[in-house]
Amino acid sequence: MRAVGFRVNGGVEVLEELDLPEPVPTAGRVTVRVAFAGVNFAEIQHRRGEFGTPDGPGGVDVPGLEVAGTVVALGAGVSGLEVGEPIAAYLPAFGGYAEVVTADTRFVRSLRTGAGEADLAEAAGLPCVFPTAFGVLKDAGRLREGEDVLIHSAAGGVGSAAAQLARELGAGRVYGTVGSVEKIPYAAELGYDGVFLREGFAERLAAVTGGRGVDLVLDPVGGPIREQSLTVLAPFGRLVAYGDLGRHEQWTASVWDLWKGNRTIAGFNIGDLARRAPERMGEYLGEALRLLAAGRIRPGVTQTLPLAEAAKAHHLMETGAGRGKILLSLT
Repeated sequence: MRAVGFRVNGGVEVLEELDLPEPVPTAGRVTVRVAFAGVNFAEIQHRRGEFGTPDGPGGVDVPGLEVAGTVVALGAGVSGLEVGEPIAAYLPAFGGYAEVVTADTRFVRSLRTGAGEADLAEAAGLPCVFPTAFGVLKDAGRLREGEDVLIHSAAGGVGSAAAQLARELGAGRVYGTVGSVEKIPYAAELGYDGVFLREGFAERLAAVTGGRGVDLVLDPVGGPIREQSLTVLAPFGRLVAYGDLGRHEQWTASVWDLWKGNRTIAGFNIGDLARRAPERMGEYLGEALRLLAAGRIRPGVTQTLPLAEAAKAHHLMETGAGRGKILLSLT
């Protein structure tokens, strides 16, 4: 089968097209013929070596955390799914940049929902970013109805998802920041009440909120942006850290400042959730697919590239030139 992977860590040049044997499902897993694979920043980190050196079969790692396709085989003990069924799946151990994958059924959900059947291409953009968005808003962020939210990296995959889900969860006003002027129009289409350039965001947010700030900040950027985000929290406000796009040095907050300012810092990591509470991942994916089928959310796919152009997809995301969701097509 065709796949794209890497034998050594490095830049986009280490990605190569491969011919690998098709996997066979073990107990509790299904084999899926992939139609589309989503592209996520964690796959760039994977390629760069931030999760370790390649240790897959033959010393080759295949990126890819989320796919949509059709079930072609069932492992022992699998129920509730059938051969030929269209599904979406989260792959915690990567492997999605391939024509065929196996997936743990705890992270697999049918596209046939009570609200109708979700589209394969759209569904491929859900399994990683929408459970992440649910997690940062509901679990780590403890969002309550009527509260105001600020989302950094507002035009990215998780940011696009979080903006939509915040509305579904009853948020009041939803603001976003982006890294360049070119991304403001796209982010604005997602229904933000205001979108600002990341540089100088604290002053702009103070102006539009009358100095109150927001109840919840979602931050995948890190560094100075994370530190400044504490200053825009309203009383009992929460800051959720869930990434480090800026590759900054570790930043340590002052417990004194948190205590004296009635502020909270929380963290969210999808890999940890998949290891320790896999059922929560499946629930969130199922809910996202129902909302998609009902037309309540959209994955924000802005570009679909052939599998052979995976390096281009990584380049767009790594340099900040991309926006929304990028997919790889394997059809």
